[in-house]
Amino acid sequence: MSLPQFKFLRPRTVDEAVGDLAKHAAKVRILAGGTDLIPSMQQKLFEPEYVLDLRRIPGLRGIRSQANAGVEIGAATPLSEIERSSFLQGHYSVLSQAAATVASPLLRNMGTVGGNICLDTRCLWYNQSLTWRKGCGFCIKKDGDLCHVAPGGTKCWAVFSGDTPAALLCLEAEVEIVGPEGVRRMPLAQFYTGIGDNYRKLQPNELLTRVFLPTSSADYHGVYRKLRVRGSIDYPLAGVAVVMKRSNGHVVDARLAITAVNPAPMLVKAASGILAGKMVDDSLAEVVGDLAARTAKPLTTSALTPEYRREMIRVFTKRAVLAAASN
Repeated sequence: MSLPQFKFLRPRTVDEAVGDLAKHAAKVRILAGGTDLIPSMQQKLFEPEYVLDLRRIPGLRGIRSQANAGVEIGAATPLSEIERSSFLQGHYSVLSQAAATVASPLLRNMGTVGGNICLDTRCLWYNQSLTWRKGCGFCIKKDGDLCHVAPGGTKCWAVFSGDTPAALLCLEAEVEIVGPEGVRRMPLAQFYTGIGDNYRKLQPNELLTRVFLPTSSADYHGVYRKLRVRGSIDYPLAGVAVVMKRSNGHVVDARLAITAVNPAPMLVKAASGILAGKMVDDSLAEVVGDLAARTAKPLTTSALTPEYRREMIRVFTKRAVLAAASN
């Protein structure tokens, strides 16, 4: 499949990039690593007139520790850098673990944390060639008005399938967004809408520039578990992130997030209350696993059945809670 024709924009500053976005609005797509954008353009899911390349903007890349203020990560930082960072491995280990599971080493060298956060939602009927989609009558997410996942429904159920956002939610990360109106910062938990075809709160003229991890989330023991068909490359079909802080064998604080089973990555908020003050054992981990499985709402958007993916959320949650408690 060939790429559509487009004009390539290569800004050297954030202000220049925002100016290009404001000028071209809905006719432009952002390229950071291109690992998701380029295949989507080949499938004619996107046919932008302009592609804006962020790789010449130096301030968008790097991991910077700030005294008493946590750490900031440039949105264009490659996932391989996050995977290998000794600082993140030592203080925010769940993020390094999640980054290490993304695709393959080559794609982690190209893909970025900002791209993983902004990853387009996926569906068995959406991520196909133009010919395939045309034969099915298209869908709500692209060119049509019907949903093949929930026939008769008016909501798009395309699934968010990024790995790092589940870890970032557990770490209470915030994101910085720059646009023509200035700079705004929001918790990552507020960035996603839960709607498959309009899944993020990012306007066409805005750019995600940085990710912030607070000091209060440092040094939690973290675990990330992921289900995929091919262990070396695939997107998650179910993902679980758990972070935990303990004292004298009891849980002081814990957070749990799931991904790839809803239109947005989600914190399982009730899990914190169940685990707090307890000593983790098999039965307690089972209760938390059941809770996570009830939160997951997978539909037929992938090759594996919804029932199997929900069950694996339960299994992975239990294993991740036990693993985090054993560190």
